[in-house]
Amino acid sequence: MSEATTCAIIGGGPAGMVLGLLLARAGVEVTVLEKHADFLRDFRGDTVHPSTLELLEELGLYEGFAALPHSRIRQVTFPLGRGESVTLADFRRLRLAHPYIAMVPQWDLLNLLAEAARAEPTFTLRMSTEATGLLWESGRVAGVRYRGPDGPGELRAELTVACDGRWSVARRQAGLAARESPVSFDAWWFKIPTGAGAPSAFLPRSKPGRMFVTIPRQGYLQIAYLARKGTDTRLRARGIEAFRRDIVEVIPELACSVGALTSMDEVKHLDVRVNRLRRWHAPGLLCIGDAAHAMSPVGGVGINLAVQDAVAAATLLAGPLREHRVTDRDLAAVRRRRLLPTVATQALQRVLHRQVIGPILAGRSATPPPFLLALTRRFPWLSAVPAYIVGVGVRPEHAPAFARRAPHRPARPARPA
Repeated sequence: MSEATTCAIIGGGPAGMVLGLLLARAGVEVTVLEKHADFLRDFRGDTVHPSTLELLEELGLYEGFAALPHSRIRQVTFPLGRGESVTLADFRRLRLAHPYIAMVPQWDLLNLLAEAARAEPTFTLRMSTEATGLLWESGRVAGVRYRGPDGPGELRAELTVACDGRWSVARRQAGLAARESPVSFDAWWFKIPTGAGAPSAFLPRSKPGRMFVTIPRQGYLQIAYLARKGTDTRLRARGIEAFRRDIVEVIPELACSVGALTSMDEVKHLDVRVNRLRRWHAPGLLCIGDAAHAMSPVGGVGINLAVQDAVAAATLLAGPLREHRVTDRDLAAVRRRRLLPTVATQALQRVLHRQVIGPILAGRSATPPPFLLALTRRFPWLSAVPAYIVGVGVRPEHAPAFARRAPHRPARPARPA
Protein backbone atom coordinates (compact mmCIF):
# COMPACT_ATOMS: atom_id res chain seq x y z
CA MET A 1 0.00 0.00 0.00
CA SER A 2 1.45 3.39 -1.00
CA GLU A 3 0.19 6.78 0.12
CA ALA A 4 1.46 10.36 0.08
CA THR A 5 1.58 13.37 2.39
CA THR A 6 3.49 16.64 2.52
CA CYS A 7 5.29 15.99 5.83
CA ALA A 8 5.72 12.58 7.49
CA ILE A 9 6.69 12.64 11.17
CA ILE A 10 8.19 9.50 12.71
CA GLY A 11 7.27 9.29 16.41
CA GLY A 12 4.32 10.62 18.38
CA GLY A 13 6.29 11.93 21.37
CA PRO A 14 6.32 15.59 22.48
CA ALA A 15 8.45 16.77 19.54
CA GLY A 16 6.42 14.89 16.94
CA MET A 17 3.02 15.89 18.30
CA VAL A 18 3.92 19.59 18.74
CA LEU A 19 5.42 19.74 15.24
CA GLY A 20 2.39 17.97 13.77
CA LEU A 21 -0.04 20.31 15.51
CA LEU A 22 1.80 23.47 14.46
CA LEU A 23 2.24 22.43 10.82
CA ALA A 24 -1.42 21.40 10.60
CA ARG A 25 -2.44 24.82 11.93
CA ALA A 26 -0.33 26.30 9.10
CA GLY A 27 -2.40 24.30 6.60
CA VAL A 28 0.35 21.76 5.83
CA GLU A 29 -0.75 18.18 5.21
CA VAL A 30 1.03 16.19 7.92
CA THR A 31 0.95 12.54 9.02
CA VAL A 32 2.38 11.36 12.37
CA LEU A 33 3.35 7.67 12.66
CA GLU A 34 3.36 6.29 16.24
CA LYS A 35 4.38 2.67 16.70
CA HIS A 36 2.41 2.09 19.91
CA ALA A 37 -1.35 1.66 20.17
CA ASP A 38 -1.56 4.39 22.84
CA PHE A 39 0.65 6.83 24.74
CA LEU A 40 0.60 4.91 28.05
CA ARG A 41 4.25 4.56 29.05
CA ASP A 42 5.92 5.32 32.39
CA PHE A 43 9.06 7.39 32.98
CA ARG A 44 9.02 9.15 29.63
CA GLY A 45 9.81 12.82 30.22
CA ASP A 46 6.99 13.94 32.50
CA THR A 47 8.45 17.39 33.24
CA VAL A 48 6.71 20.34 31.60
CA HIS A 49 8.80 23.47 32.03
CA PRO A 50 7.72 27.13 32.29
CA SER A 51 8.61 27.84 28.64
CA THR A 52 6.47 24.88 27.50
CA LEU A 53 3.63 26.05 29.75
CA GLU A 54 3.84 29.46 28.06
CA LEU A 55 3.73 27.76 24.67
CA LEU A 56 0.57 25.90 25.69
CA GLU A 57 -0.90 29.26 26.70
CA GLU A 58 -0.08 30.69 23.26
CA LEU A 59 -1.65 27.66 21.56
CA GLY A 60 -4.86 28.07 23.58
CA LEU A 61 -4.28 24.77 25.38
CA TYR A 62 -3.19 25.83 28.86
CA GLU A 63 -6.62 25.60 30.46
CA GLY A 64 -6.99 22.03 29.22
CA PHE A 65 -3.53 21.25 30.53
CA ALA A 66 -4.20 22.84 33.93
CA ALA A 67 -7.22 20.57 34.34
CA LEU A 68 -5.00 17.47 34.11
CA PRO A 69 -3.87 15.89 37.41
CA HIS A 70 -0.37 17.20 38.05
CA SER A 71 2.04 18.35 40.75
CA ARG A 72 4.19 21.47 40.72
CA ILE A 73 7.88 21.82 41.53
CA ARG A 74 8.75 25.35 42.66
CA GLN A 75 12.18 24.71 44.21
CA VAL A 76 15.08 22.28 44.04
CA THR A 77 16.47 21.88 47.56
CA PHE A 78 19.40 19.75 48.69
CA PRO A 79 19.34 18.55 52.33
CA LEU A 80 22.66 18.86 54.17
CA GLY A 81 21.77 17.04 57.40
CA ARG A 82 20.96 18.25 60.91
CA GLY A 83 17.86 19.96 59.54
CA GLU A 84 19.85 22.19 57.17
CA SER A 85 19.29 22.49 53.43
CA VAL A 86 20.28 24.70 50.52
CA THR A 87 18.07 25.83 47.62
CA LEU A 88 19.87 25.24 44.33
CA ALA A 89 17.08 26.43 42.00
CA ASP A 90 14.07 28.57 42.90
CA PHE A 91 11.53 28.92 40.11
CA ARG A 92 9.47 31.33 42.23
CA ARG A 93 12.11 33.98 41.55
CA LEU A 94 11.34 33.94 37.82
CA ARG A 95 9.02 36.67 36.56
CA LEU A 96 6.88 34.31 34.54
CA ALA A 97 3.20 33.51 34.30
CA HIS A 98 3.96 29.92 35.38
CA PRO A 99 7.02 29.90 37.69
CA TYR A 100 7.17 26.15 38.28
CA ILE A 101 7.78 22.81 36.60
CA ALA A 102 4.60 20.80 36.16
CA MET A 103 4.86 17.04 36.61
CA VAL A 104 2.20 15.39 34.49
CA PRO A 105 2.09 11.90 32.93
CA GLN A 106 3.39 12.31 29.40
CA TRP A 107 0.43 10.36 27.99
CA ASP A 108 -1.95 13.04 29.29
CA LEU A 109 0.05 15.78 27.58
CA LEU A 110 0.23 13.80 24.33
CA ASN A 111 -3.50 13.08 24.38
CA LEU A 112 -4.16 16.81 24.85
CA LEU A 113 -1.95 17.66 21.86
CA ALA A 114 -3.48 14.89 19.75
CA GLU A 115 -7.01 16.09 20.48
CA ALA A 116 -6.10 19.63 19.43
CA ALA A 117 -4.32 18.41 16.30
CA ARG A 118 -7.23 16.21 15.20
CA ALA A 119 -9.35 19.34 14.98
CA GLU A 120 -7.19 20.42 12.01
CA PRO A 121 -8.33 19.00 8.65
CA THR A 122 -4.76 18.46 7.36
CA PHE A 123 -3.61 16.38 10.36
CA THR A 124 -3.49 12.58 10.51
CA LEU A 125 -2.28 10.48 13.45
CA ARG A 126 -1.67 6.79 12.72
CA MET A 127 -1.26 4.69 15.86
CA SER A 128 0.18 1.14 15.88
CA THR A 129 2.23 2.15 12.85
CA GLU A 130 5.99 1.59 13.14
CA ALA A 131 8.47 3.16 10.75
CA THR A 132 10.77 0.39 9.55
CA GLY A 133 12.90 2.28 7.05
CA LEU A 134 13.27 5.22 4.71
CA LEU A 135 12.22 5.51 1.08
CA TRP A 136 15.00 6.82 -1.17
CA GLU A 137 14.72 8.36 -4.60
CA SER A 138 17.71 9.79 -6.53
CA GLY A 139 19.77 10.09 -3.34
CA ARG A 140 17.00 11.83 -1.42
CA VAL A 141 14.68 10.62 1.34
CA ALA A 142 11.25 10.40 -0.29
CA GLY A 143 9.20 9.05 2.62
CA VAL A 144 8.87 6.16 5.06
CA ARG A 145 8.36 2.41 4.97
CA TYR A 146 6.14 1.27 7.80
CA ARG A 147 4.38 -1.68 9.36
CA GLY A 148 0.81 -0.99 10.46
CA PRO A 149 -2.28 -2.91 11.60
CA ASP A 150 -3.01 -3.88 7.98
CA GLY A 151 0.56 -4.90 7.16
CA PRO A 152 3.50 -3.13 5.50
CA GLY A 153 3.12 0.03 3.49
CA GLU A 154 4.86 3.11 2.15
CA LEU A 155 4.17 6.77 2.90
CA ARG A 156 5.73 9.14 0.39
CA ALA A 157 6.51 12.64 1.69
CA GLU A 158 8.21 15.82 0.58
CA LEU A 159 9.81 16.01 4.02
CA THR A 160 10.33 13.31 6.65
CA VAL A 161 11.04 14.41 10.23
CA ALA A 162 12.61 11.93 12.66
CA CYS A 163 11.24 12.38 16.18
CA ASP A 164 11.85 8.76 17.15
CA GLY A 165 14.30 9.27 20.00
CA ARG A 166 17.93 8.52 20.74
CA TRP A 167 17.80 5.13 19.00
CA SER A 168 16.27 6.66 15.86
CA VAL A 169 15.86 4.23 12.96
CA ALA A 170 15.71 7.13 10.51
CA ARG A 171 18.96 8.78 11.56
CA ARG A 172 20.78 5.43 11.53
CA GLN A 173 19.58 4.59 8.02
CA ALA A 174 20.52 8.08 6.82
CA GLY A 175 24.06 7.57 8.16
CA LEU A 176 23.98 10.68 10.38
CA ALA A 177 26.87 10.44 12.85
CA ALA A 178 26.63 11.57 16.49
CA ARG A 179 29.33 13.03 18.70
CA GLU A 180 29.23 11.19 22.05
CA SER A 181 30.15 12.79 25.38
CA PRO A 182 31.32 10.46 28.16
CA VAL A 183 28.80 9.80 30.95
CA SER A 184 29.84 7.90 34.08
CA PHE A 185 26.41 7.03 35.49
CA ASP A 186 23.03 5.51 34.64
CA ALA A 187 19.57 6.04 36.11
CA TRP A 188 16.96 3.58 37.39
CA TRP A 189 13.36 4.78 37.67
CA PHE A 190 10.65 3.41 39.95
CA LYS A 191 7.65 4.62 41.92
CA ILE A 192 6.41 4.17 45.49
CA PRO A 193 2.98 5.13 46.91
CA THR A 194 2.98 8.29 48.99
CA GLY A 195 2.84 7.37 52.67
CA ALA A 196 2.92 9.24 55.95
CA GLY A 197 6.13 11.23 56.31
CA ALA A 198 7.15 10.74 52.68
CA PRO A 199 8.97 13.66 51.02
CA SER A 200 6.53 16.18 49.57
CA ALA A 201 9.01 18.19 47.49
CA PHE A 202 11.51 17.60 44.70
CA LEU A 203 14.42 16.39 46.77
CA PRO A 204 17.84 14.96 45.89
CA ARG A 205 19.19 12.64 48.61
CA SER A 206 22.64 11.09 48.62
CA LYS A 207 25.28 9.14 50.45
CA PRO A 208 28.75 8.39 49.12
CA GLY A 209 28.33 6.02 46.18
CA ARG A 210 24.59 6.48 45.56
CA MET A 211 22.05 9.20 44.92
CA PHE A 212 18.24 9.29 44.84
CA VAL A 213 15.97 12.03 43.53
CA THR A 214 12.34 12.03 44.73
CA ILE A 215 9.70 13.69 42.57
CA PRO A 216 6.24 14.17 44.12
CA ARG A 217 3.38 13.02 41.89
CA GLN A 218 -0.37 12.59 42.34
CA GLY A 219 -0.58 9.78 44.92
CA TYR A 220 2.96 8.45 44.53
CA LEU A 221 6.65 9.34 44.43
CA GLN A 222 8.58 8.95 41.20
CA ILE A 223 12.16 8.20 42.19
CA ALA A 224 15.40 8.17 40.23
CA TYR A 225 18.31 6.12 41.54
CA LEU A 226 21.69 7.20 40.14
CA ALA A 227 24.69 4.88 40.23
CA ARG A 228 27.80 4.18 38.23
CA LYS A 229 27.35 3.08 34.62
CA GLY A 230 27.62 -0.63 33.97
CA THR A 231 26.17 -1.77 37.29
CA ASP A 232 22.68 -2.80 36.15
CA THR A 233 23.44 -6.54 36.14
CA ARG A 234 24.98 -6.45 39.62
CA LEU A 235 22.14 -4.27 40.95
CA ARG A 236 19.52 -6.76 39.76
CA ALA A 237 21.50 -9.76 40.98
CA ARG A 238 21.41 -8.37 44.53
CA GLY A 239 17.61 -8.54 44.43
CA ILE A 240 14.70 -6.41 45.57
CA GLU A 241 15.37 -6.75 49.32
CA ALA A 242 18.84 -5.26 49.00
CA PHE A 243 17.48 -2.51 46.76
CA ARG A 244 14.82 -1.64 49.35
CA ARG A 245 17.54 -1.43 52.03
CA ASP A 246 19.52 0.96 49.83
CA ILE A 247 16.44 3.21 49.52
CA VAL A 248 15.69 3.28 53.25
CA GLU A 249 19.33 3.92 54.12
CA VAL A 250 19.25 7.15 52.12
CA ILE A 251 15.56 8.07 52.56
CA PRO A 252 14.47 6.71 55.98
CA GLU A 253 10.99 8.26 55.64
CA LEU A 254 10.13 5.59 53.05
CA ALA A 255 10.62 2.67 55.44
CA CYS A 256 6.86 2.10 55.76
CA SER A 257 6.04 2.31 52.05
CA VAL A 258 9.09 0.80 50.32
CA GLY A 259 7.47 -2.66 50.60
CA ALA A 260 5.16 -1.66 47.73
CA LEU A 261 8.16 -2.21 45.46
CA THR A 262 7.86 -5.97 44.96
CA SER A 263 10.20 -6.85 42.10
CA MET A 264 13.26 -5.52 40.26
CA ASP A 265 11.06 -5.72 37.14
CA GLU A 266 9.42 -2.53 38.45
CA VAL A 267 12.79 -0.74 38.34
CA LYS A 268 13.40 0.59 34.81
CA HIS A 269 16.98 1.11 33.66
CA LEU A 270 17.92 4.18 31.60
CA ASP A 271 21.23 4.05 29.74
CA VAL A 272 22.19 7.72 30.14
CA ARG A 273 23.65 9.19 26.95
CA VAL A 274 24.70 12.70 25.98
CA ASN A 275 25.31 13.18 22.27
CA ARG A 276 24.33 15.28 19.27
CA LEU A 277 24.43 14.86 15.54
CA ARG A 278 27.06 16.73 13.56
CA ARG A 279 24.41 17.29 10.87
CA TRP A 280 20.71 17.19 11.72
CA HIS A 281 19.55 16.62 8.17
CA ALA A 282 19.99 14.72 4.94
CA PRO A 283 18.17 15.59 1.70
CA GLY A 284 14.47 15.18 2.49
CA LEU A 285 15.07 14.28 6.18
CA LEU A 286 15.33 16.32 9.39
CA CYS A 287 16.09 15.04 12.91
CA ILE A 288 14.92 16.94 16.00
CA GLY A 289 14.59 16.24 19.74
CA ASP A 290 16.39 13.18 21.07
CA ALA A 291 16.90 11.95 17.51
CA ALA A 292 19.23 14.94 17.04
CA HIS A 293 20.64 15.27 20.57
CA ALA A 294 20.27 12.85 23.48
CA MET A 295 20.21 14.67 26.82
CA SER A 296 21.04 13.56 30.35
CA PRO A 297 18.04 13.29 32.73
CA VAL A 298 19.70 15.97 34.90
CA GLY A 299 17.29 18.90 35.02
CA GLY A 300 14.63 17.00 33.07
CA VAL A 301 15.29 19.31 30.12
CA GLY A 302 15.04 16.77 27.30
CA ILE A 303 11.31 17.23 26.70
CA ASN A 304 11.66 21.02 26.87
CA LEU A 305 14.41 21.10 24.23
CA ALA A 306 12.49 18.66 22.02
CA VAL A 307 9.37 20.84 22.12
CA GLN A 308 11.40 23.96 21.34
CA ASP A 309 13.08 22.17 18.41
CA ALA A 310 9.59 21.40 17.09
CA VAL A 311 8.45 25.02 17.40
CA ALA A 312 11.57 26.26 15.61
CA ALA A 313 11.14 23.68 12.85
CA ALA A 314 7.48 24.61 12.32
CA THR A 315 8.30 28.32 12.29
CA LEU A 316 11.04 27.92 9.68
CA LEU A 317 9.51 25.20 7.50
CA ALA A 318 5.75 25.91 7.39
CA GLY A 319 6.15 28.41 4.53
CA PRO A 320 8.42 26.23 2.37
CA LEU A 321 6.18 23.21 2.99
CA ARG A 322 3.05 25.13 1.96
CA GLU A 323 4.83 26.14 -1.24
CA HIS A 324 6.25 22.61 -1.76
CA ARG A 325 9.84 23.85 -2.03
CA VAL A 326 11.75 22.68 1.06
CA THR A 327 15.51 22.84 0.44
CA ASP A 328 18.60 21.65 2.31
CA ARG A 329 19.20 25.28 3.31
CA ASP A 330 15.81 25.35 5.03
CA LEU A 331 16.65 22.18 6.96
CA ALA A 332 20.11 23.43 7.92
CA ALA A 333 18.49 26.61 9.28
CA VAL A 334 16.71 24.56 11.96
CA ARG A 335 20.04 23.25 13.28
CA ARG A 336 21.61 26.72 13.20
CA ARG A 337 18.74 28.12 15.24
CA ARG A 338 18.74 25.32 17.83
CA LEU A 339 22.47 24.53 18.08
CA LEU A 340 23.38 27.12 20.73
CA PRO A 341 20.65 26.03 23.21
CA THR A 342 21.62 22.39 22.67
CA VAL A 343 25.37 22.93 23.13
CA ALA A 344 24.91 25.24 26.14
CA THR A 345 22.52 22.83 27.89
CA GLN A 346 24.72 19.81 27.31
CA ALA A 347 27.78 21.75 28.52
CA LEU A 348 25.96 22.63 31.76
CA GLN A 349 24.90 19.00 32.20
CA ARG A 350 28.50 17.81 31.79
CA VAL A 351 29.65 20.30 34.43
CA LEU A 352 27.00 19.01 36.85
CA HIS A 353 28.05 15.43 36.06
CA ARG A 354 31.68 16.20 36.92
CA GLN A 355 31.26 18.58 39.84
CA VAL A 356 28.16 17.26 41.62
CA ILE A 357 27.09 13.76 40.59
CA GLY A 358 30.52 12.29 39.82
CA PRO A 359 32.10 12.92 43.26
CA ILE A 360 28.99 11.56 45.05
CA LEU A 361 28.84 8.35 43.01
CA ALA A 362 32.61 7.88 43.31
CA GLY A 363 32.21 7.92 47.10
CA ARG A 364 34.24 11.11 47.62
CA SER A 365 31.34 13.26 48.79
CA ALA A 366 27.69 13.21 49.82
CA THR A 367 26.77 16.82 49.01
CA PRO A 368 27.34 19.39 46.24
CA PRO A 369 30.79 21.09 46.18
CA PRO A 370 31.47 23.42 49.17
CA PHE A 371 32.05 26.45 46.92
CA LEU A 372 28.57 26.02 45.39
CA LEU A 373 26.95 25.71 48.82
CA ALA A 374 28.80 28.81 50.07
CA LEU A 375 27.72 30.86 47.05
CA THR A 376 24.03 29.94 47.33
CA ARG A 377 24.01 30.66 51.04
CA ARG A 378 25.68 34.05 50.63
CA PHE A 379 23.68 35.09 47.57
CA PRO A 380 20.25 33.36 47.67
CA TRP A 381 19.13 35.21 44.55
CA LEU A 382 21.62 33.11 42.55
CA SER A 383 19.08 30.28 42.75
CA ALA A 384 17.19 32.11 39.98
CA VAL A 385 20.02 31.43 37.49
CA PRO A 386 19.77 27.62 37.31
CA ALA A 387 15.99 27.99 37.57
CA TYR A 388 16.00 30.12 34.41
CA ILE A 389 18.45 27.86 32.54
CA VAL A 390 16.41 24.75 33.37
CA GLY A 391 12.92 26.25 33.19
CA VAL A 392 13.24 28.62 30.24
CA GLY A 393 16.46 27.82 28.44
CA VAL A 394 19.03 29.72 26.42
CA ARG A 395 16.74 30.53 23.48
CA PRO A 396 13.07 29.95 24.26
CA GLU A 397 10.79 29.54 21.26
CA HIS A 398 7.31 31.02 20.95
CA ALA A 399 4.37 29.84 18.90
CA PRO A 400 4.29 31.40 15.42
CA ALA A 401 1.33 33.64 14.65
CA PHE A 402 -0.36 31.05 12.42
CA ALA A 403 -0.54 28.54 15.30
CA ARG A 404 -1.85 30.80 18.07
CA ARG A 405 -5.38 30.39 19.33
CA ALA A 406 -7.56 31.99 21.98
CA PRO A 407 -7.97 29.94 25.17
CA HIS A 408 -10.63 27.27 24.87
CA ARG A 409 -13.14 27.66 27.69
CA PRO A 410 -16.11 25.34 28.17
CA ALA A 411 -19.40 27.08 27.48
CA ARG A 412 -21.31 28.11 30.61
CA PRO A 413 -24.86 26.77 30.92
CA ALA A 414 -27.54 29.37 30.23
CA ARG A 415 -29.20 30.87 33.29
CA PRO A 416 -32.86 29.99 33.69
CA ALA A 417 -35.23 32.80 32.83
